[in-house]
Parts: sequence; C-alpha cells; structure tokens
Amino acid sequence: MDHVFVGLDKEKPYEKVFLYNRSGNAVRQVLWGDWLSCAKDEDLPAGASNSDDWLWVRWAWSAKDPARRQVLKVKKKYTSETRPLEIIFVDVGIGDGAVLISPERGLGGAADEGRDEKIIVIDAGKSKHMRKFLDGRFNAYRKGFDFHAAIVTHPDADHYNGFNSIMSSSKITFDRVYHNGIAELNSEDDFRRIGGLRPGPGGNTDYLQTIVADDATMRQTFDPAHGRTNWYANMIKKGITKQSVSEYRMLGVNIGPTEGGRHWVPGFSPASGRPYTIEVLGPWVEYPFGPDDPTLRVFDNSLSHTKNGHSVLLRLKFGNFSVLFGGDLNTASEMFLLQKYAGLDAWPSTEEKRNEMVATAGERLSSDVMKSCHHGASDVTDEFLAAVRPAAFVISSGDQDANYVHPRPDLLGRLGKFGMGESPVLLSTELQRSTRDIDNSKLVKSLTKQVKDLADCDAAAHADADFETERTKALGKVLEKFADLALPSVAVDGAIYIKTDGDMLMAAFKKETTDPKSKWFYYVYRLTGDGALELIRDDDAGH
Repeated sequence: MDHVFVGLDKEKPYEKVFLYNRSGNAVRQVLWGDWLSCAKDEDLPAGASNSDDWLWVRWAWSAKDPARRQVLKVKKKYTSETRPLEIIFVDVGIGDGAVLISPERGLGGAADEGRDEKIIVIDAGKSKHMRKFLDGRFNAYRKGFDFHAAIVTHPDADHYNGFNSIMSSSKITFDRVYHNGIAELNSEDDFRRIGGLRPGPGGNTDYLQTIVADDATMRQTFDPAHGRTNWYANMIKKGITKQSVSEYRMLGVNIGPTEGGRHWVPGFSPASGRPYTIEVLGPWVEYPFGPDDPTLRVFDNSLSHTKNGHSVLLRLKFGNFSVLFGGDLNTASEMFLLQKYAGLDAWPSTEEKRNEMVATAGERLSSDVMKSCHHGASDVTDEFLAAVRPAAFVISSGDQDANYVHPRPDLLGRLGKFGMGESPVLLSTELQRSTRDIDNSKLVKSLTKQVKDLADCDAAAHADADFETERTKALGKVLEKFADLALPSVAVDGAIYIKTDGDMLMAAFKKETTDPKSKWFYYVYRLTGDGALELIRDDDAGH
C-alpha cells in the first residue's frame, strides 16, 4: 500500500497523534484524515524497518528542497486505510473560500474507477489565498490538479476573483464550474451589469432579464473575441482559453434533472451510490414568463441583494452529519426561501404561524454545521437561523480592504442564541487567525540612519581592504533587517477544518503557536443520529 491516513481512536478521540523521528522523539502533530505516504525500503534509515507497532512514512517528500524531506514513524494504531470527508474553510481574507475533499481514497486511473477522491472548490476569495492553499495542500501527494468542480456561489468579487489566479494555471483543471446563473457582463453600477430587468406579470415583482444557464451560453457570452474585460469575464475567459474547464453549468432549484423531487449536484444524488449527498437548495428558479424561460426575482430593488440572495445554497449529508453552505443570503432571500420550503405564499403574520414555518422549513434546512451567511453580516433572519439550528457556525471574514464590520458583534450573539445545545461553537477564519505584533517604525528609523551613514562615508579616505570588509558586513546587516520588513503579518492562518465519517465530527483550527508538536486545537463530537451531537470531553487532554 502506497499511502494510509491518520486514524481516529473512537474510544479516545481526543488523543493527539504524532510523527516521531528515529530516536523516538515526537516532532510533529498530525490530524485525523491527514494523508501519509508510506516510505519505501530504500527510504528507511539504516537498521530501521516497519513493525507490528510502527509504520515509517515520508514527510514533505514533494518539497523542491530535498533537505526538507524526512522519514518519520507513526504508531500503527493511529493509521487507517479509510479517511473522513473533509471540508476546509480557507482563510482567504475578505470573502469566502472552501475546499471539499471526499472520503474516497483513490487518485484516478482505471484501477480506482468509482473510488477516486472528489475535490470541489466552493468560492475562492478575492485574491491569491486559495491558489496558495491548493498549491500547498495538493502538491504534497498529487501529480496533477485535476479537480472535480469549482462552485461560484454568486458573482461578487470576494467569492470569484480568486479563481482568476487558479484558472491562469495550466496545471489546474475542473470537470465542471457551477454557478448561480447570474453573470457580470460589464462594470456598470446598476442592473445593466448583469443584463437588466423585466417586470413580471402583474407588475408587482421584477425579474432578471438575463440568465446564463448552460455551457454553450456561457462560452458564447464570454467568447474572448467579444472583448469583455471586467473581473468576472476575465475569470471565465481564462477557463475557456486555457481549456481548463470541461463544462459550465447553472445550479438551482426547479432547473435541471431531479431525483426524488429534489435537485442535487450532478453525481452526488442518492442514486450515485456514494455514502454522502449534496443537495441544491438555492437559488430558487421561477418561470413567470413561460416554461422555457427560467429567471430569478429581484430582491429589494437592489443589485447586491439580488446577486447575494440567489447564492448557490448547498446541503451536504454524510451519515448522521450535515452541513449547510449559506453563501451570502440576506433577510429578503431568507424570507423568500423559508416561505418556499414551508409551502407558503406570504410571510406569516403571527409568531405561532412563523414557528410552524420554521419547523416545516427546518426539515430541509437543518444542519449540524452552517457556513454563516455573508461573512457574519447582521442582515439575516432569526427564523432562518432557527430553521438550520447548527451546533457549529463557521464565519469566513476579513476586512483589510473594505469598510465593513464582519462578523457583526450582534450577529455573534444571535448565532449563540439560535444554535443547537447549551454551547454552540462559533468559528471565524478572521478570529482564529494569529497576526504578528509588528511595529516597524523603530526599525525603519534605524535602517534610515544606517543607510545614510553608509552613503555619507568617504570611501576615498579609507581606501584599504579592512574598510571595504567592514562596510560589506555593515551592508549585509542592513539587508538582513530589510528582510524583516518583508515578513508577513499573519503568523498562523485561520483556516477551519471540518472532518467527519458520518458518525464522528471534528472541528479543528491551528493554534497561535508555531510549534509543530502542538499545532491543533479541536472539538470532537459523536453524532447520535437523532439530530443531536454529543460533545466528547477528556479532561486529561487539556481541551
């Protein structure tokens, strides 16, 4: 066997797992589901061999610098031939970006037909954070980046622009790029940006004029010959010109094939035979102009509310586990979806009727984990939170280049109020991130003086070898200090890891320490199957 995975002791799930060097010293903490490449005989240190208790593995083997490569050992009782399903909410700064890694163990080829892992990138933030994560994560064991799908939940730059860097690479391909049918055609500040509006029958509701529903329409709309140059167009054109996308397709309710009266991400329905499913719960497509004319309604006469409110909404189910990806839903869209999933034509006027609506809609929406809507904005409804009622909320946020306050303090209180159990867990990429305490003003002042002294020094008056040697040393020290100015402000990124086999659930993030032997903090739950989660505690583990 060429690889195994870090296993989870279900009787003692809080026990930490380490990789050890030849001397028997723990050198690195690893986490449930981590991929471990088995060492070959020629890799092993002299006199070392696998045993009933220990397995030797390769670490950092794909690194360009061979000096980083290590052969380490792990206790066999903490290894497994199976792996959990994994969702990483990547710290992309402002915006959303998540990576879904399915629990299949194969990487491709006829021998693994039907058993290959599926990697789905759900949004990619605004800049290159997602690209850097993909390079770091999958270079470790994949020769190619042949991913299953990318999902652009809606056309806001803090969700899709990170795909520009990804689509620019000739190494990265996607079988499909899914989207919500709304495409940014230009850079206008009103509804012309997405193709304009049209009044619905009766004139009470406006609808979008343009929906890009299929592959042919997407490729025709963004044919490079048309010269569209906005950010969204650049992303789509790169996929077309690089031939890195096999198909573009809209996801939504009431469009495309159904199974059991519901809509699923293709290949992830109950009939697929996989142990997990991914249901599509939004956007809700309507046909006020005829059965061959799909469209989406306008929310609040607002371009941003309409784009956000029609986010691709997904619910993944795996055994007793479920997670809801909430996109950038807002109050208007949540009210609309709650009514639809409760079979109502209007918002209930009484608290009793609203509670009934929540209970009915909750049969479709309730989930153990929820990717919180719109980066922790407060423009959400209590009723939607109550319908989902997760045990853990994940917030993807970062305000370094925008005049926002995410996550909103009042929203955090509401999440705690409507979450499951006595202590719902609130996880935020921004709050879990660790930044360096930097004050460069003194360093800049010192460097300025040293550079000025070197520049003012009269070399002609000291024309000897000793002077040149000392000046070279001084210049070297200055350059070393300049390197300090280039260090990133983020010491530990705030990525949040969700792992599950359908019976157990782990929610993990990196500690602020950079010590590889104490890298992770995590919660472990046992999924009871009756809609509740049992938080497992081990006081001896210090969690």
